[in-house]
Amino acid sequence: MSLPSNQTEKVAIVTGSSTGIGFATSLALARNGFHTYATVRNLGKAKAIEDVAEEEGLPIEVMELDVDSDESVNNAIGKVHEKKKRIEVAVNNAGYALVGPLEDLSMEEIRAQFETNLFGALRVMKAVLPTMRENRSGTIVNITSMGGRVAIPLDPAYHGSKFGLEGISESMRYETEPFGIRVIAIEPGNIKSNFWTNLKVGKKASSPDSPYAPRIRGLQKAAEKMSQDSLPPDEVAKVILAAVTSEKPLPRYTVGEDAAKTIEASKQMSDLDFQNIMRQRFFGQS
Repeated sequence: MSLPSNQTEKVAIVTGSSTGIGFATSLALARNGFHTYATVRNLGKAKAIEDVAEEEGLPIEVMELDVDSDESVNNAIGKVHEKKKRIEVAVNNAGYALVGPLEDLSMEEIRAQFETNLFGALRVMKAVLPTMRENRSGTIVNITSMGGRVAIPLDPAYHGSKFGLEGISESMRYETEPFGIRVIAIEPGNIKSNFWTNLKVGKKASSPDSPYAPRIRGLQKAAEKMSQDSLPPDEVAKVILAAVTSEKPLPRYTVGEDAAKTIEASKQMSDLDFQNIMRQRFFGQS
């Protein structure tokens, strides 16, 4: 990766760094020469990464950044620019999954899902792009998930946000390429992280009176099984590190055998055949 003149230190920003993929990625980047800003929404949840950074003497600075807030994002990125004058890597990792059929989800719940997963990533990208463009160098990494390419039942808001981030990433590559800025999508499958414990079920969707209740129970059982066969977040961090340090990174990287097989099946099968496979997997019916 080319750096601005007279600079040898590489700077990275990672959102959602208190746990999971963000935590592992911040450590991986810092252990490999990046001065890493590990950002979190709540500084009270940053002790774990602060302890590791202190123990290993890593170049990590914990910073408060709420991707839902224009002011918070602009203030945090502005401080990095003021101090370092450059940003080589920005990893958009902050996000969560909202479960529930569209009919049962309130517009408030849907807006909150898009606010974090999609608009949060957009805020960070808009904030880092001027610095990267000035320096004609940089890599934006968007964690879109397998769920940005294929959809499972009862997750329309989540998949809408992730499919949207995939499309934005693809379009942006053409406009940022002349300025030396790469845009990479990372598509993990099932990962052992707080993703499953942080799942939000729509208020109405969680009611036993919901007409979709039997299907929601089927999804929960399938999710429990899927979580048992998941990869550690470190595996995703390794892929991100390899991508951002590559001279010619791929536009997207799929992480995990489950993600690779599912995405490949969606490409090889007809839409109807793939839908039948998904019905069988989640509801035991074709």
